[in-house]
Amino acid sequence: MANAALGVDVGLARVGVAASDPSGILATPVMTLRRDAKKNSDLRMLLRIIADRGVTEVFIGEPKSLAGNATESTKMARDYAIALAQEAASANIELEVFMVDERLSTVNAHRSLHASGKKMEDHRKVVDQVAATEILQQVLEMRRNNVRVQASRIVLR
Repeated sequence: MANAALGVDVGLARVGVAASDPSGILATPVMTLRRDAKKNSDLRMLLRIIADRGVTEVFIGEPKSLAGNATESTKMARDYAIALAQEAASANIELEVFMVDERLSTVNAHRSLHASGKKMEDHRKVVDQVAATEILQQVLEMRRNNVRVQASRIVLR
């Protein structure tokens, strides 16, 4: 049995969340959280999901430019990952937080939604969940195929 895992897509206004099934084969959308930098209610809700589902690993998408360079979005996602790791440690939740390359995950999420017949105006509600699902599914497939997952672990000092 695989460890329970979450995929997270961090945006300026929303955070998409996806979860693995108990066997670690399939990622499915969970919800979209509204970002709240002042009150951190999105982080608290994410911690509640982690505790309720027995999650031991979180894979946060690390948005980079197509050339692989860091961007402002990269810094924002990394700061979010650090904040999540700190909140988990403060709550005595054992959790490993990883950053994984997610170039084009949101673009691919929009494509998938369009292909499924969703109207463009309906994408905003779920695109972050679909992107989070794509991030996590990529990790699950690499593991299933015994391919080393290229991820950087967030280590608190």
